[in-house]
Amino acid sequence: MVLIGPPGSGKSTVGRLLADHLGVSFRDTDTDVEAVAGKPISDVFIEDGEAAFREMEAVAVRAALEGHDGVVSLGGGSVLHGPTQELLAGHRVVYLRVGLDQAVKRVGLGSARPLLVLNPRSQLRKLMEERRPVYERLAVTTVETDDREPEDVVAEIAAAL
Repeated sequence: MVLIGPPGSGKSTVGRLLADHLGVSFRDTDTDVEAVAGKPISDVFIEDGEAAFREMEAVAVRAALEGHDGVVSLGGGSVLHGPTQELLAGHRVVYLRVGLDQAVKRVGLGSARPLLVLNPRSQLRKLMEERRPVYERLAVTTVETDDREPEDVVAEIAAAL
């Protein structure tokens, strides 16, 4: 089971709860990147650049998709990588859809997320609009997360299984 969606959609929170519900382990590729880099993703962007981050992210995603049999949460932009899209074809992919207002509340406008540094609300809107068609195309199941408790989202995903 693979969770995709924009920042603030609940991939990490829902992923942990879903893994517990299913009795499997949870893996977050953003956490994997930070472990390999030895620093937060925001520092990777600043010190090494987005290209270096995307390369590390692609390696982390491939490792997770090929070697983890539990719930995997992917970084929001990782699905833009062609080879990642191909790898997802063999997995049950759930798109956690979130509206802009809810995403802003969850992410926060003072966020340390590197792609949201200048005018975070506008940047988040742009990211969500650009990525939405990719999320929708890759997903087997789409679950709305707006104004819902994570446990309710988990219950809907589990019921869809």
